[in-house]
Amino acid sequence: MADYTIAVAHLYGDLMNTYGDYGNIIALTYYAKQIDVDVDYQLVSLGDDFDADKYDFVLFGGGQDYEETIVAHDLQDKAIQVKQYIENDGPLLAVCGGFQLLGHYMMMADGTKVDGIGVMDHYTTNMHDPKLTVRNNERLTGNIVIKNNETGEEYHGFENHQGRTFLGESERALGTIVSGNGNNGMDQTEGVIYRNVYGSYFHGPIFTRNGNLAKRVLTTALTRKYPTIDWQSKLNAIPTETF
Repeated sequence: MADYTIAVAHLYGDLMNTYGDYGNIIALTYYAKQIDVDVDYQLVSLGDDFDADKYDFVLFGGGQDYEETIVAHDLQDKAIQVKQYIENDGPLLAVCGGFQLLGHYMMMADGTKVDGIGVMDHYTTNMHDPKLTVRNNERLTGNIVIKNNETGEEYHGFENHQGRTFLGESERALGTIVSGNGNNGMDQTEGVIYRNVYGSYFHGPIFTRNGNLAKRVLTTALTRKYPTIDWQSKLNAIPTETF
């Protein structure tokens, strides 16, 4: 066994893994092993408790409308603990539907409104919303490149979503569009950063193509648990891979 371990929760990984979002766990585990850190993976699904104090990293992936509706109902029972985890600076990656459900609400393609848990300040309308002025009736699909304005890093991925997400005042974008559509095809934003939460529409998944971001999140998780060790230097010393 390694000297250090991080506990990872995969929220609804049996239902919200349509585009291979589990690959983010694979990438995180790969980098962790390079620095002799074990990853304790746990699936947290329907009816399971989520303990905010138990985990060092959380993944919340995307799914189809039917699964997202089921998850949205169950997620209400976990909302208090999820909020506590986020507000205590727990690292979390939310992809597509997971990103949407952490906000106030999401509109399905058929117009059904599904309540999120409101632990973050964004909301998601749909491609048929008459208030939208750009690409009203098209899914936002294709390759996408964004630039993180704080770090200067570029992230590459693939997007495929009908939802249009708009960030709240307490949130900032993961990046600005270099090419592609992003959160809504209108305001040049993609994804979200709030405290140590990263949300994105990138499938692929994002950590496998963007090892710089995977290492950044892993550094945050390890520093939060083992604050006396220079994890950034350890991770900087190993190559950044593209899987």
